[in-house]
Amino acid sequence: MPDDHPATSPSGSGALSDDGAAGNDASADATPRDGAAGDGTTGSADSGATDLRETVAGEGGAEPTAEDPAAKPYPEHRQADVVLSDGGTVHLRPIRPDDADAIVALHSRFSDRTRYLRYFSPYPRIPPRDLKRFTEVDHAGREALVAVLGSDLIAVGRYEQLSDPDTAEVAFVVEDAHQGRGIASVMLEHLAEAAREEGITRFVAEILPQNGAMIRVFTDAGYEVARSFEDGVVHLTFDTQETPQILEVLHDRERRTEARSIRRLMNPSAVAVVGVGREPGGMGRAVFENLRDAQFTGPIYPVNPNAAEIDGVLAYPSVRQIPGQVDLAVIAVPAEQVRSVVEDCAAKQVAGLVILSSGFAEIGPEGARAQAELVEMARINGMRVVGPNCFGLANTDPAVSLNATLAPHVPGRGRVGFFTQSGALGIALLAEVDRRGLGLSTFASAGNRADVSGNDLLQYWRDDPETDVVMMYLETFGNPRKFTRVARGLARRKPVVVLKSRGVTPGLAGGPGERGLQALYRASGVIRAEALGEMFNIGQLLAYQPLPAGRRTAVIGNAAVLVALAADACAANGLEVPTDRRIDVGPDVTPDELRAALRSAVDDPEIDAVLVVFVPALAVPESAYADVLREVGADARVPVIASFLAANGMPERLRRLVPVGASDADADAVERSASGEDPDRTVLLPSQDFMVARGSVPSYATPEAAARTLGKVATYAEWRRAPAGQLPYLLNTDVGRARTIVGRTIDKHPDGVDLEDGDAEELLAAYGISVWPSRRVVGAEAVVAAASELGYPVAVKAADETLRHRADLGTVRLDVDSPRDARAAYHGIAAASGDPNPTVLVQRMARGGVVCVAEVVQDAAFGPVVGFGLGGIATELIGDRAWRAAPLTDRDAHDLLREPLASPMLFGYRGARPVDAAACEDLLLRVGALADELPALRALMLNPVLASPEGITVLHATVRIERPTRRLDEGARRLR
Repeated sequence: MPDDHPATSPSGSGALSDDGAAGNDASADATPRDGAAGDGTTGSADSGATDLRETVAGEGGAEPTAEDPAAKPYPEHRQADVVLSDGGTVHLRPIRPDDADAIVALHSRFSDRTRYLRYFSPYPRIPPRDLKRFTEVDHAGREALVAVLGSDLIAVGRYEQLSDPDTAEVAFVVEDAHQGRGIASVMLEHLAEAAREEGITRFVAEILPQNGAMIRVFTDAGYEVARSFEDGVVHLTFDTQETPQILEVLHDRERRTEARSIRRLMNPSAVAVVGVGREPGGMGRAVFENLRDAQFTGPIYPVNPNAAEIDGVLAYPSVRQIPGQVDLAVIAVPAEQVRSVVEDCAAKQVAGLVILSSGFAEIGPEGARAQAELVEMARINGMRVVGPNCFGLANTDPAVSLNATLAPHVPGRGRVGFFTQSGALGIALLAEVDRRGLGLSTFASAGNRADVSGNDLLQYWRDDPETDVVMMYLETFGNPRKFTRVARGLARRKPVVVLKSRGVTPGLAGGPGERGLQALYRASGVIRAEALGEMFNIGQLLAYQPLPAGRRTAVIGNAAVLVALAADACAANGLEVPTDRRIDVGPDVTPDELRAALRSAVDDPEIDAVLVVFVPALAVPESAYADVLREVGADARVPVIASFLAANGMPERLRRLVPVGASDADADAVERSASGEDPDRTVLLPSQDFMVARGSVPSYATPEAAARTLGKVATYAEWRRAPAGQLPYLLNTDVGRARTIVGRTIDKHPDGVDLEDGDAEELLAAYGISVWPSRRVVGAEAVVAAASELGYPVAVKAADETLRHRADLGTVRLDVDSPRDARAAYHGIAAASGDPNPTVLVQRMARGGVVCVAEVVQDAAFGPVVGFGLGGIATELIGDRAWRAAPLTDRDAHDLLREPLASPMLFGYRGARPVDAAACEDLLLRVGALADELPALRALMLNPVLASPEGITVLHATVRIERPTRRLDEGARRLR
């Protein structure tokens, strides 16, 4: 349902008309009467007017009584490019005094109905004093945002602080032509975010009762709205704090709008190619020819100011001069000419751009600035941008047949969506997809990712009925937190295979190593490939065979050595091969005997997958065995894969074929015949368009490659079968208090600071994490005094982080139970450390337990991540930590506790009493919440944490606080 309507207005905001001039009927007498605007009689959310009560300053009504504070600097950070519900874009920014003429122009474009519903009168003009009040706000207690499309303002949203400083009245107005595009909803998000910055935590609104559409704008946003009815008006009140429900709504709207914006790019009705040469050669000419050769279903407009026609197709001097509608423009001109082309596209109201041209951010700062300017221009004019420096887009849907890439041939129709950041690899990647018989649904190369990124494609593929599997080649993560969130949601429905270039170090020093990164990908549901070949190996299994229900694998081969190698490879990749399912059918096996062995394996309820390893038999054509594999694999309940004649990909005889547009049930309803030259080659009727169907059998060059692929897919299938975790509600947390502590700390230490002892304890206490009391002292007598205060027995240990846990070096003294022992402990630590006056920590002895470590680091691929492991030099040396991205679900915390290699120590190893696992998991959940909700938290270390059957004790904490930058995946929706 569309979620915005013609108009809203808060009390005291000043009435608006279509003219700023005074006189005639622009006098105060012409001001519309106070009251709530209604949505008329249409009952349609598209045409219904919102709105709220309007009161001109000084003319009665609920005039805000809060004093306007001194105007703050113009809040540049509140500017945002946003995607609307139809996939178009607009630019939001705070209003400026010089917007007065544009505001007048906006109101001149209102229909009579919109104007009447908003103001309860015709109200044709606005007095200058009201226009001034409307456009001059303090950006604190009074804020207004405008939506900009091209050179026009098309919507205004504002709030006004009331006498209660925590409360403001909120309102919107949207131009008739742009109602129903989701503008009101996204403006509400940004106004709420701005209000929270100013300490305003509650919005109120007043609406006519028949205006149910506007009421739904607020309730559908996830707010808990309190309603009352008085004087014929519905009064709404709701808190603006972000809640899980609000975030869920934001993310859902983000997904739908971003998916729609990609759908517009992938399904154009007409394409313009700018930079098409008269002679063959060059990028523009290549894309023009590729579109034509792919038989794109709409018109193709070549653009060349120096040519009247290109290969018999009428050419145009510029995009502006194309007579018909243009949905997509492919730009292949020198970098210095791109800006003028984008201006032409904006004037033509093109929906999207594919910029193949290079010479932007990849060449340095100057190019990056030019790139940013292009994106800004495109977005403010409603266009999304693929590139620059990209390879293009493709959609194999026969209803579109789009090949707007530099590849002369795009693989046939299939169920795989493929994204690559690299333009240079584009042709090679598509050629490999084609060679392996992996059909594509859609393909995108984003190049510099100035706008459209892999995250946008993930949003699109989530609900795309033509895509079953997603494959991605990434060089960098632009928005890691969003990637993790979006990929995890998609992976619950469709597998996501990612090959991440190692060109950029994925984590920070001290963070997750290679094993930790694998775990992070696995926990996010992403299948991580180690090489290009492996990415395709995994993709072809997922595209054409079912997911395994477990790890029990049957191995069938026609040579004992092959069966043994395959079984060993399966075991090395976490698969289980029962002894009675290591089946050697012998070198002389007939096709019927192979069929019987295969049927027996796939029908065995104790088997979850079947791997066939086959080498040529001398007496029987290979095609006969391939036909058996294809026949059995077509309807098997378990995945059937092969290492067939060392072929890598989808040998033609192992492919089930279905006419494009038909269902998998129609597979093999095609004519096959033997080629005279090659009896094993499938020949298709030349007129027949086909695609590879599910049930086709993927083949791998070696048994090891097959087993490795199956092992990774089995791990993904386990993750998908496991229940999705929940973000639990944590008692005894005070996020507001924690943010106050952080803000105070940053004000005092603008360059960042490491918090320890009392300062760290105060912050952690806001999240319900208690740190065992300690005293940091220097000198033997100070140790005695601290021990007396805390109570004997005590522990005395060097404060130096490198020595604090090194009892083996003599810098930790436990069970100190007298003043004399306290002095001796201090002198012993001094001698062991080589410092005559070391700083030490004194703590009362805590109950014993298993020493653990919990930490937070910032990872370039996943954002804040939580690590857990057992303490000690040995576990530190081998990097025995488990990692999960924050925030943690209950499932994440459960798995974190059990994933380290040394985790059996927590669960009764060698007869010890198991620790309180629930207390450990609760601690990890709190650490995860802290990492997620405090962007200024750069690092956290809880070491040691003693875990015992009675609970947990945090003995020491270190927290790194730095001034945060805006996280790319928080707050109101915006393009990053």
